Amino acid sequence: FSTDPNLLGAPSGHVVPIREIRLAAGAEFVVVVCGAIMTMPGLPRKPAANDIYVNDHGNIEGLF
Repeated sequence: FSTDPNLLGAPSGHVVPIREIRLAAGAEFVVVVCGAIMTMPGLPRKPAANDIYVNDHGNIEGLF
């Protein structure tokens, strides 16, 4: 495991630079962010899709 794409096989003595460590307490795990990695936000406890429905006239309501 290495951050250098030119190293082949299993290089030893390599240090992976860690930019940030986040605790995802609800999911019960630790997220380690290295380099230019970007993470996506999680979903809220109540997704907006729960409020979308089709009314009696066939119109979609609850989008915005």
